[in-house]
Amino acid sequence: MSFEDFKSNPPTATTREQMSDNEIHHDNPRSRKIALKKMLNFKTLRKIKLRGSVQKSTEAPSWETTLEKAIKAIVSIKANHVRTFDTEPSGGYSATGFVVDKERGIILSNRHVVSPGPIVAQAVFRDYEEVELQPIYRDPVHDFGFFRFEPSKIKFMELEQIPLSPEKAKIGIEIRVAGNDNGEILSILSAPEYGIGEYNDFNTFYFQAASGTSGGSSGSPVIDIEGNAVALNAGGESIASSSFYLPLDRVKRALKYLQEGKQVPRGTLQTEFEYTPYDELRHLGLKANIEQEIREKFPEETGLLVVRIVLPKGPADGLLVPGDIVICANKNIITNFTHLFSIIDDSVGENIELTICRGKTQMDVSIKIQDLHSITPNRFVEVSGEIVNELSYQLAHSYSQPVGGTYVATNGYILISINNIPTPNLDAFIEAVKTLPDGARVPLKFYHLQNIHKEMVEIAFIDRHWNKFQVAIRDDTNGLWNYEKMPPPVSIQSYEPVTAQFQTFNELLQPVGKIWPSFVFINCFFPHNVDGLRYLESNGTGLIVSTEPPLIVCDRYTVPVNIGDIFITFANSIMIPGKLVYLHPIYNCAFITYDKTLLENTPIRAIELSDKDLEQGDEVYSIGIYENHKPTIKKTAVMNIKDVITKKCSPPRWRAMNVDEIRVDYPIDLLGGVLCEEDGKVQGLWLTYSSQNDNWEEISFIKGFPISLIKPTMISLKNGEEPILYNLDVEFRTIRLVEAKNYGLSDDWVKKIESSKNSRHNLLSIINILDSASPAGKLLKVGDIVLTINDKIITKMADLPAAIYYSKEVDLLILRDREEKNFKIATTPCNGQETTRIVGWSGALIQEPYKAVLEQVKNVPVGVYVSHTICGSPAYVSLVPGVWIVEIQERKVKDLDTFLEAIHAYENEMKETVEEDDDDNGGYVRIKIINSNDVTDVVTMKLDSHYWKTWQLVEDKETLRESLVKIDVTRVLLICRPHLGSKYHYFTRASARVSFRGLKFWHYTGDQFLSILAGWE
Repeated sequence: MSFEDFKSNPPTATTREQMSDNEIHHDNPRSRKIALKKMLNFKTLRKIKLRGSVQKSTEAPSWETTLEKAIKAIVSIKANHVRTFDTEPSGGYSATGFVVDKERGIILSNRHVVSPGPIVAQAVFRDYEEVELQPIYRDPVHDFGFFRFEPSKIKFMELEQIPLSPEKAKIGIEIRVAGNDNGEILSILSAPEYGIGEYNDFNTFYFQAASGTSGGSSGSPVIDIEGNAVALNAGGESIASSSFYLPLDRVKRALKYLQEGKQVPRGTLQTEFEYTPYDELRHLGLKANIEQEIREKFPEETGLLVVRIVLPKGPADGLLVPGDIVICANKNIITNFTHLFSIIDDSVGENIELTICRGKTQMDVSIKIQDLHSITPNRFVEVSGEIVNELSYQLAHSYSQPVGGTYVATNGYILISINNIPTPNLDAFIEAVKTLPDGARVPLKFYHLQNIHKEMVEIAFIDRHWNKFQVAIRDDTNGLWNYEKMPPPVSIQSYEPVTAQFQTFNELLQPVGKIWPSFVFINCFFPHNVDGLRYLESNGTGLIVSTEPPLIVCDRYTVPVNIGDIFITFANSIMIPGKLVYLHPIYNCAFITYDKTLLENTPIRAIELSDKDLEQGDEVYSIGIYENHKPTIKKTAVMNIKDVITKKCSPPRWRAMNVDEIRVDYPIDLLGGVLCEEDGKVQGLWLTYSSQNDNWEEISFIKGFPISLIKPTMISLKNGEEPILYNLDVEFRTIRLVEAKNYGLSDDWVKKIESSKNSRHNLLSIINILDSASPAGKLLKVGDIVLTINDKIITKMADLPAAIYYSKEVDLLILRDREEKNFKIATTPCNGQETTRIVGWSGALIQEPYKAVLEQVKNVPVGVYVSHTICGSPAYVSLVPGVWIVEIQERKVKDLDTFLEAIHAYENEMKETVEEDDDDNGGYVRIKIINSNDVTDVVTMKLDSHYWKTWQLVEDKETLRESLVKIDVTRVLLICRPHLGSKYHYFTRASARVSFRGLKFWHYTGDQFLSILAGWE
């Protein structure tokens, strides 16, 4: 066997996804189905196209017979990484495998298909029979692994298996690969490189054929004309059409152990070797007499193994160094990877003697072989929404780091300490977290693997109430990762009264000194992507508008939804929890409160409101918080007052509309602030608005907002009253009179408008119906021009509050198709409470359709709305956010109650038919959905109750009402009790009332909540 090809550099810039799309990730469920069907079409295997020849019209009979038998053993694999772990992100993918033991139901595929982390997988055979797969082995280094299935589940075809024959892999033999149209000829090279931080194979040879394999072909058998598997398809190069095939020597050995029910012994020196030809070995110091001796005994070999990487703190650290040439192991001459690792794998826990050449010096070193499985993570921790596992040999090798450090898989960090407690390994991390109160904010020291020399320190929020703290441990007997609950938190973060002083300013910076004690900074953390929420963290500026009762106003960019945790910083010194009081349904404002006793004698001050609205040309002071959390000030002038323009977002979410923005000359960069007079009286707020651009990319911008618009709301809240507001459910824009004349506006109306008091010589035109089912949505149309509301001419957005927002009914005179029409329209009541109930089902966030959804659909379906799906969940594969579920297993779904009833009924049916194989649907549920374009479809989703339980989160209105009387946000009230009187016993077997330091008061219901609350029951 010749290895001359090793003189060239191994191919780079290859990935498992790019290399002929060996793994296919499908966000669209329909495209996933199409891809699966293509992968199962193995007829392409029959075509033969030899390299360098034209395609023949007929095929050799021997190949015909071989491939007809082989395709019965080849399966398509569809799988989900249910959690991000080690080198693998969460998400769905498709691949290939083949049966190697039909009696025991063992399927061979790639290691990156079997995955080092938790997955759920199924195999589809040639006749489209589907079986569940259990991952039973994944090699810690090499790219192969095994699944197990139940052979008795295959009822309509005779199972076949493909024998493993690594000894028949020879350079130049003709091969076939599933999903590949071309006849290929083997050559040999080193392992492909998939990129730093990705899974990479090493310490092995690879075969190569000069053609790219088809999509989803990872794990395909490389077959010779006799039907033997001579290699395993692993990847390919995206630039050159070439594929990489793993030899089967170590694969066959592992299979033998699995068939015997034994653990596969794997040893390691935590060292990477590379095959180096003799000409380069001479440069490294190999003596001629040693080369001559080896060449005489192994005339077909053309090189030896050389140490490339030695990991720190590993068995070989201090004993081997890069450049060492391996001559012998236990007195046996070593010329390739198979020779060396046969000895290493059979010597776990023992010492071996390596004879090496270091320069011109030959020496013997004794090294103890470490168990490779012991440094391969088989557990992870879920805490505060993050996944943490020990640093694997794979990643340690990529970055030349010691194995076993505490690795945050969701963002690539290595934790050094938490709350100043060192975390050298996962056990230390778990013990450290156990000491932390729920809601604590603690220092976190870490570094990123891509920049190991730069340590960073940040403050971490420890969440033990929304997210679970638990450890998952892999069980290879059933392929599952079983969860172990961690003890409840030792306490809940408490807050003691503290006094702080504000920074003082000289007279030149006034009126900063007058208003700075009213500024606060707000941080928010959200547990779920409700109501179209894109990010689970936000921050921004707030202004104290009342000290008795305590009340702060901020924008809805900072506090966008009513579920989560709020923290307020005063004087850049004191941080305490806050609670949402009111989300303004019309304007970009939210109102929050706090426990004023925690501020002790801190000299906070409520802003004083001006009685004068800003007009174009007015001089004004712009004061705000700069990015360094210091004040910034500029005297400026109002340049213009115009409409705020935002776009519909995907997913739908609340957006600002029907409001003016204040523009000033030369605005300054800030995180929020005020527009005020020289004496500090506030005329406007700087608010951050959230929207998307034409490419649906997230954007935000700061606009001036007239504070007079929310004065009535502030008065109601100060008096302990719920603000009462009404709306028309339409979106306006201003149009010039010349535009209106083109639509039929008469000259008489032009004169009326021009002579109207405070007229801007504009009119308002309807550009969008926000709710087609509302009274306004049924009567008004896009393009209508509003002439009067309640007999008053409307020329600007500032005219709308008095005309609409406080009236149960309005009288509209509009211009439509050059005709004047009069409508008396009932307005829609608004409230500051948006979503109050959500359900988690198989990774989908289910809720009633919220207000922002209604503007994007004309005919609102009767059902429940899918607002979000979590990557790696069953819902992520089968459902698309933005659809309505209207039926489950032919049961009508009208609301969340009937939705839960339908799920409960289906699960009862599944329990009753579990023994009836003829009725077994494989755990799939049929779901009828309707999208925003009114298109109906039926999808199926495979349920997974192990990793994706059903839960429900409901706002506790009783506690909320109590909190309006006496606010105590420093403690958490938690009561677990049977949910008496509920007819949904399966989902409400236990409930927990939670009064969190958060936006609202919520309680959990459902089986999962006892585990969510981490033992608080």
